Amino acid sequence: MAEQGFTPAETTVVQLLLEGLSNRAIASRLVVSIRTVESHISNALDKSGCRSRLELSMWWLRTHSESPRTRSVKLPSLPA
Repeated sequence: MAEQGFTPAETTVVQLLLEGLSNRAIASRLVVSIRTVESHISNALDKSGCRSRLELSMWWLRTHSESPRTRSVKLPSLPA
């Protein structure tokens, strides 16, 4: 389901970014080219007004905190 003007593909790519996957890993998981992943990320950055993958991830978590899909994301633990 597209959220806030995001296509389903853009939404999926952002959710995989939240899992910490690289563009190459996202492309492999979705069976698309790296260029396609880059395009989805670029579109998501434009639509959100963010300038980086990190900023996009933080923005997504803030603006989609009520989304059941966002709540299921497992963020990596930081070293102590």
